[in-house]
Amino acid sequence: MQWMIYGANGYTGELIANYAKSLGQQPILAGRSASKIAALAEQLQLPYRVVDLADTEALQQSLTDIDLVVHCAGPFELTAAPMIDACIASRSHYLDITGELAVFEYAHSRDAEARAAGIVLCPGVGFDVIPTDCVAAQLKAMLPDATELTLGFDSASRMSRGTAKTSVRRLGEGGAVRRNGVITPVPLAYRTRRIDFGGGEKLAMTIPWGDVSTAYHSTGIGSIEVYIPASPGLVKHLKRLNYVRWLLRFEWVKNWLAKKIDQQPAGPSEKQLEQAITYVWGEARNAAGEQQQLRLKVMNGYRLTSYGAVDIALHVLAQQPQGGFYTPSLLCGKEWVQRYVVA
Repeated sequence: MQWMIYGANGYTGELIANYAKSLGQQPILAGRSASKIAALAEQLQLPYRVVDLADTEALQQSLTDIDLVVHCAGPFELTAAPMIDACIASRSHYLDITGELAVFEYAHSRDAEARAAGIVLCPGVGFDVIPTDCVAAQLKAMLPDATELTLGFDSASRMSRGTAKTSVRRLGEGGAVRRNGVITPVPLAYRTRRIDFGGGEKLAMTIPWGDVSTAYHSTGIGSIEVYIPASPGLVKHLKRLNYVRWLLRFEWVKNWLAKKIDQQPAGPSEKQLEQAITYVWGEARNAAGEQQQLRLKVMNGYRLTSYGAVDIALHVLAQQPQGGFYTPSLLCGKEWVQRYVVA
């Protein structure tokens, strides 16, 4: 079976390609930059293809012999739809490494077409959202009548440029939580609370993480919030930003911020990939006030993404699940995260 890594020349795409190669896999590397894809393919001694997502006909043609795509080219709000369209047309399984709410919801809206085509649509097969999705599913098993779910994580790792660009593109939209089963827009830093993610109690704030979408599909729990640590200064800054957030919706502002991000390092250093572990936490509550908590310590998020994307790709190719939309825990089981837990 043949599979493809699209966007393989990006920071995370390259990590995924390297891990696949280390396992003896021969994925086809792909992207729109001929020089960058060719250079990486030569370095790893892997086959490659050059194709632009904007060229619908060429994209579909490039997938006619591909059984599965791991899509790594963000921002996914712009790139996921054309790749999903092409995968449905070519009957190729679709995985990606997004954490973007809109992409999860869009993929879910294509469930019936994926079923008809017999392909898996599973966004978020990296740090976004394997660990938190599996924690959500485990908490649901621990407290089956849970009505509220709160998730979070604490990482000291630097963001990649791609992640940072995606984050600033989303700033103008504010935050998001789920209330009574519905994704609900809220201000930036909408809520704060003190949480012990696993390394000691910290001030934390809500963020519009992918689990606001995926954890609902995985558990059926209707009220969901996701938190990360934040200093009092950052919380105050984001709350002020809410007053001028509309400015951040202009494309020229997003592009200006993206150019600033391009001046930063591509992503975490090799030392950070090895040493900057991540704490993952979750809490479920039911109507009676009973609660269950769960904490895990997993490898660096970008390392986890490189492993998770390849591991789930090989799982899908080996198991050939029924077509349709999946979250990581629905596709691979709630214990899947255990392979990425560190001591």
